[in-house]
Amino acid sequence: MKKSIALGLLAFAVISCVKNESAATKTEISGSEITGAGQDAVKDDVSSPNIVQLAAGNPDLSTLVTAVKAAGLTTSLSNAGPFTVFAPLNSAFDKLPAGTVEGLLKPEQADDLSDVLGYHTYVGVIKEEYMSDGQTLGMVNGKSIKITMVDGKPVINGKARIVGAVPASNGIVYAVDEVLLPE
Repeated sequence: MKKSIALGLLAFAVISCVKNESAATKTEISGSEITGAGQDAVKDDVSSPNIVQLAAGNPDLSTLVTAVKAAGLTTSLSNAGPFTVFAPLNSAFDKLPAGTVEGLLKPEQADDLSDVLGYHTYVGVIKEEYMSDGQTLGMVNGKSIKITMVDGKPVINGKARIVGAVPASNGIVYAVDEVLLPE
């Protein structure tokens, strides 16, 4: 019974993460209307930043932030989580063939973009010291990544290396030097 409940909650979390969030929520407060008042609209300069706030504050992740916004995933990645995000640096996006990023950012490519971003997101927090050779992680998009250890450091899918890690209030962000593309 407990396993069924846990699996149901996990499935709900995964579905919530990949859901297209293009419709803004509206809330009536003291006669004034606030549009987009989800978790991503909370202003808090005291608490630790969530994954989206952390990425938005890092100029080396600006392409990723643009993609998250274009895919309508800002609210999902601002929610409680916890999540592990393998965040490609701008230089990782620059390695893709010319026109790839621009193509994915087009509104008609939102599903493909969500698939790529979901391939970078794991529901749960996995610390680097707990990553092991041959480990696989089921990602939000339903596909799995494989971790191998090279010189004691994790490498994702045989090519993406972790170049930095920063904890967020709703998980952890690993900056990686390659964009992970689902097969």
